[in-house]
Amino acid sequence: MSSTYGESLKLSIFGQSHGPAIGMTLDGIPAGLPVDPEKLQLFLNRRAPGQNSWSTPRKEEDSPEFLAGIVNGYTCGAPIAAVISNANTRSGDYENLKDQPRPGHADYTAQIKYGGFQDTAGGGHFSGRLTAPICIAGGLCLQWLEEMGIRVRARILSIGGIQDTFKVNFLAPQLDQIDTNFPVFSLAAGEKMRKKIAEAHSDGDSVGGVIECYITGLPAGLGEPMFGGVESRIAQIVYGIPAVKGVEFGSGFSAGSMLGSQCNDIYTIAQDTVRTLTNHAGGILGGITNSMPVIFRVAIKPTPSIGKQQQSISISKMEVSQLSIRGRHDPCIVPRAVPVVEAAAAIAIYDLILSNTQTSRRK
Repeated sequence: MSSTYGESLKLSIFGQSHGPAIGMTLDGIPAGLPVDPEKLQLFLNRRAPGQNSWSTPRKEEDSPEFLAGIVNGYTCGAPIAAVISNANTRSGDYENLKDQPRPGHADYTAQIKYGGFQDTAGGGHFSGRLTAPICIAGGLCLQWLEEMGIRVRARILSIGGIQDTFKVNFLAPQLDQIDTNFPVFSLAAGEKMRKKIAEAHSDGDSVGGVIECYITGLPAGLGEPMFGGVESRIAQIVYGIPAVKGVEFGSGFSAGSMLGSQCNDIYTIAQDTVRTLTNHAGGILGGITNSMPVIFRVAIKPTPSIGKQQQSISISKMEVSQLSIRGRHDPCIVPRAVPVVEAAAAIAIYDLILSNTQTSRRK
């Protein structure tokens, strides 16, 4: 199923943007794991809409209701099920999109695939609203990973070409120095990014950017070669986030312009542990973790729903037409996507750990 992810755990996402509710089920989680609902809600608040000038004015509490799987603050071994109610919807803003698809959005491809039976209100199942259930599952996995000494944290690397200027130590990223309000290292760069978003919004436009994610505390040996590699498992779920158009690990595409002597991470011994002097591999070799921080970047395209009038088509008339988009939309999705990337990475890593544990037991 296209809305299901995982091998040892099984995550399923359901609902539509303007339906009664959205939610998730998470199966395969061991019993006895603690759940901190307040900590989870704080994490969900980072993604929630309607909180600042750079997000959609649609306001939703995004407070999950757990229906199963958690008893007295602990997982009970049964599948975990949770829903978030949709309250602040304006479905009438989307009535014309079956016939007039938005450039850059899934309206046209959904119309072709589902023959008009798809839910277009708010983008339906293609909406970024569906990242809220991902954050429920990911927020839980983040808590369980932290108990193992594994941390997942992301930052805005750039928005509209404006870079976070802070020099990161890729051997041991300074995760606590990422701003909690607008997730960058450099507050000055963050202010420039916010101005860029405001300029695009005032011009009826939108802007994209790049998110960089760090995973620290991982042991060596997670993942498998070929199709079960760490890059594959992370990329699969990250590409499920609407607006993601690219993923790279370590030095990524820039490795293509390096010499082998520049790109190779030289081994050393530090505190009786095998380490490398650099981290061009992004903590992964042959699809398997090497105990260095896993580092990857995600390209987020500009929000396709913009205030400028754009050329589209009328499917029913098979002619070119002009489209004015109504509704409430983010001028930049990047800041709200940061916790979603963290959630996706946490789910992938926890799934890998469960798989590694099961493999060890079979041996």
